[in-house]
Amino acid sequence: MSQGNTFHKPKAILDASDVTVQFGGFKAIDNFSFSIERQEIHFLIGPNGAGKTTFLDVVCGKTASKTGKILFGNEDLTKKKEFQIVRSGVGRKFQAPSIFTNLSVADNLELAMEQDKRLFPLLKAKLTSKEQSAIKEMLELINLKSAGEQEAGTLSHGQKQWLEIGMVMIQQPRLVLLDEPIAGMTEEEEEKTGELLLKLKKKCAILVVEHNMDFVRSFSEKVTVMHQGQRLCDGTMEEIQENEQVMDVYLGRQRRETHA
Repeated sequence: MSQGNTFHKPKAILDASDVTVQFGGFKAIDNFSFSIERQEIHFLIGPNGAGKTTFLDVVCGKTASKTGKILFGNEDLTKKKEFQIVRSGVGRKFQAPSIFTNLSVADNLELAMEQDKRLFPLLKAKLTSKEQSAIKEMLELINLKSAGEQEAGTLSHGQKQWLEIGMVMIQQPRLVLLDEPIAGMTEEEEEKTGELLLKLKKKCAILVVEHNMDFVRSFSEKVTVMHQGQRLCDGTMEEIQENEQVMDVYLGRQRRETHA
C-alpha cells in the first residue's frame, strides 16, 4: 500500500499528477496524484468534502485545475474542453439519473450512440444492423433486455441508473467515471450493479466514487482514500481497512456514527 503524492504507473490508462483545484482561498484538491489501469475497477472513497467528486469534475473538464496534469494516453485532459474529453474516450455518469423519460429505453440508447447527431434527425434515421445489434447487446448487458420498448420514465430508480450507465457505455469509452452509482437502490439492485461493473471492466477502466463500504468491499480491486483534498493512501480494501489513519479519518468515523 502506498502513501503520499508520488504515484505513477507507466501502464495506467489515466495518470494524474500534482493536481490542485482552488476555489478562492480553499483548496478542494491539494497536490493530488492518482492512477488507474486498464480494465480495473478502482474506488475513490473518503469523507464528504474530501475532493472526490471535484476530481471527477477535473477529469471530465467540468472544473479547471490550478496545477498538475492528467494524462489519458498521450493527451493532457487539463488542456481540453468537456466535449473533447468525451471524444477522447472518457464517459461519466452523475449521481442522479439523466435520461429522456418520455422516450423508450432503446431510444435513449440510440440517442447516446451518436451524440453529435441532433435529436429528431436521429430518431427518424434508420439504424444500421450494427447499431441495432449494439443496442440489443447493451440492453442485455444492463439487465433491461425485456424493457427496450418501455418508456424510460416508468423504470425503477435502479433500472434508470443502469440505463444511464448503458448510455455511457454505448459510446465505447475507455474510462468510465461513476459518482455514487448505487445511491437509492435496493439491496438486490446494488448486487446486480456490482455484477454489471464486473462485466463492464472487460471493456474499459472504471473509477467509482462511493460511500457504501459494503459495496466497496464486495467489488473493489483497488481503493484510493482521499482526505482534505489529498491522497491519504491506496491499496486493496483489506489493506485500507488495516490502515490506522484511514480507520480514524474515515472508516472509524463511520463506525462511531453508527454506534452513537
